[in-house]
Amino acid sequence: MLDILKECEGAGHIGISGHIRPDGDCVGACLSLWKYLKNALPESAEITVYLDKPPKTFELLNGYDEIVTDCSGALPAHDVYFVLDSVPDRIGDPKKYFDAAVKKINIDHHISNEGGGDINHMRPEIGSVCEVLYDLYDKRYVDEDVAKAVYIGMIHDTGVFQYSNTTPDTLRKASELIAYGFDFSRIIEETFYQKSYIQSQIMGRCLMESVRFMHGHCIVSVIDKKTMDFYGVGSEDFEGIVNQLRNIKGTDCAIFMYSVGVLEYKVSIRTTDNVDAAKVVSHFGGGGHAKAAGCNMKGTYHDCVNNISVYIEEELIEHGVLDKNGEKP
Repeated sequence: MLDILKECEGAGHIGISGHIRPDGDCVGACLSLWKYLKNALPESAEITVYLDKPPKTFELLNGYDEIVTDCSGALPAHDVYFVLDSVPDRIGDPKKYFDAAVKKINIDHHISNEGGGDINHMRPEIGSVCEVLYDLYDKRYVDEDVAKAVYIGMIHDTGVFQYSNTTPDTLRKASELIAYGFDFSRIIEETFYQKSYIQSQIMGRCLMESVRFMHGHCIVSVIDKKTMDFYGVGSEDFEGIVNQLRNIKGTDCAIFMYSVGVLEYKVSIRTTDNVDAAKVVSHFGGGGHAKAAGCNMKGTYHDCVNNISVYIEEELIEHGVLDKNGEKP
């Protein structure tokens, strides 16, 4: 079992990062570890979180305003560097800090992560990296701030405990966390369900313009750069869209895409047991879980859909949803 505090003994400067475009589990993990280390280590230890600016939804977390988003300055010397919820190659600009660190630690729960640190702690059977971290924490140093951050990560990666990655252990840990006294119902409402008017408009447009194919077993929707500019929205405004597409009756695979460059898209997919999402996106350098995964793809929208559909169809045929010709059995 990884002993986080032992690995940080004597460290003067500790860095923490997660993947680009951080979601609830990533933000919760980074800020929970930040506060945990602050609680446990001497005041002389400098602990810094380097991340893309997270959505303002998460500004209720202690440490949100301390996150460093500009990594263009001089290269600081890190004695220990943690990468959470990601492979090191997906953390963006902070990768140079990770590479230069004396000790590199990678903690994750994605089955596609083979480990990129000197020390790797991978638990793909656990639903969120926040839950993985909570198992590693010495509970003497867990306070309300740490518990709140862990809880946020757990609810976001389990869909408020409705996804199949929720286990009895997950719920037991959740009950321990809410005992710290934070307003857990408010956190669920404000960070998971609540949407701005613009976010609701975008979701409505995605649903209205979505296209079903493979006899209704697959659905796709896309937001291009022109539409993003028209509404003044970014990646942080798209949370929940792919899940809503997946909720449509009869859907085994939902695909949501948005533009991240010229002829380049960020692709998210959500699936049922009939499609292994991680296996599908692995063909395009992506990763994730059996029912939730993502990748970046290059080409036109139609090229991307056609290319990824080949592997989705293979999954549907393998699970008997379609016959060998791609038709209804």
